[in-house]
Amino acid sequence: MKKLLFPLLLLCSLVSFSQETDEDSNSQSESTEVYKRDITKNELSIGTFNLVAFGALDVAYERILTPNSSWAVEAFILALNRDNEDLDEAFSKDFSLTGKYKYFFSEHRTAWGFYVNGFAMVSSGEYYKYVDVLYNGYYQSEKDYNNYTDLALGFGLGGKFVSKQGFFLDLSAGIGRNLLNDNSPTIVGQFNANLGFRF
Repeated sequence: MKKLLFPLLLLCSLVSFSQETDEDSNSQSESTEVYKRDITKNELSIGTFNLVAFGALDVAYERILTPNSSWAVEAFILALNRDNEDLDEAFSKDFSLTGKYKYFFSEHRTAWGFYVNGFAMVSSGEYYKYVDVLYNGYYQSEKDYNNYTDLALGFGLGGKFVSKQGFFLDLSAGIGRNLLNDNSPTIVGQFNANLGFRF
C-alpha cells in the first residue's frame, strides 16, 4: 500500500502543477492583446500646423518596414492663400516632394516614440537675393526674384505617438541643404505637426 501511495501523490502533484502552468499561460495570453497600431503597416497624415497657420497643403504616406523603421513620401503644395505675405516669409517653395527614412528607438511598440530620419527633397518655387543697384550715384539693395528647382539632402528628429486604434500625432523638425541651383535657398527646414491614421 505504501508503495502505491508515493507514485499516486507524485502523479497528483504533477497534474496540479500542469494545471497551474496552463492557467498562467492563459492569463498571460489574455493580457497580451494585439492592437491595430502594432499589426498594420500603412499610414496617411496631414500637416495640421502648415494648413492652419499658412493655408498650405502638406500630406504624407508612410509604410512601416520593421518595428523600428519606415519610409515616407510627403507632398507640400501652396494651394491656398498664395498672396499671403506671412506665407512668403515662411516658405520660398511653392511645391516639394520629400522622401524620408525613419528609424525608431522604441523597443516595445511598432514605429512609435522618438526617431531620427534622413530625407531627400525636390522643391521648386521663387526665391530672392539682395543685389546692389546703382541709383543717382548711390547703391541700394533690392530684391532680385528667381524661379528655382533644386534637390536637398538633410536629416531630422521627431516623435510619433500612436493610439491603440491607430490614430497618431507625429511631431518633427529637420534641416537640409540644397545642392544644385545657385538661385535656390541654401538651407531648407522642415517643421511638421501631422495628424493621421495607421491602417
